[in-house]
Amino acid sequence: MAQEFSFDVVSDFDHQEMVNAVDQTRREIQTRYDFKGVTVEITLEKEQLVLLTESDMQLRAILDVLQSKLHRRGIDLKVLDPQKPEPAAKGNVRQIVKLRRGISEELARTLTKRIRTEHPKVQSRIQGDQLRIVSREKDALQGVIRALREMDLEVPLQFTNYR
Repeated sequence: MAQEFSFDVVSDFDHQEMVNAVDQTRREIQTRYDFKGVTVEITLEKEQLVLLTESDMQLRAILDVLQSKLHRRGIDLKVLDPQKPEPAAKGNVRQIVKLRRGISEELARTLTKRIRTEHPKVQSRIQGDQLRIVSREKDALQGVIRALREMDLEVPLQFTNYR
């Protein structure tokens, strides 16, 4: 009986690292001179971040600090999906930054189709918000990983559950 090898393709991030990065961002913003006496709120919810401050310039500065903290903690910046800033109460500006998790069904179909055309010896299955890639050859799986890393996608991909 021939042995089959497999791995999963997922798009996820460590939630605790996100919490730590948001806390570090809050601390840095509190100590910065350009934010003295300014209303700043950074709220981490389950699927999104809410940034609230007095101007667009300060909003961009908060986002820059957050991105640097995320990068230092090993979280891919493709996880962030900033929405358009909107006016809030008391003349403030609010921006919602959605957090991307999981592979959408449409993207999973696109990836599966591309894998099947480029690597005919490899099987791919959609399992909820992840892909399972199966082959009898480890080299074919490594080729799939290489091809997926070279693709320019809007979500970060991780490869887990090697068997």
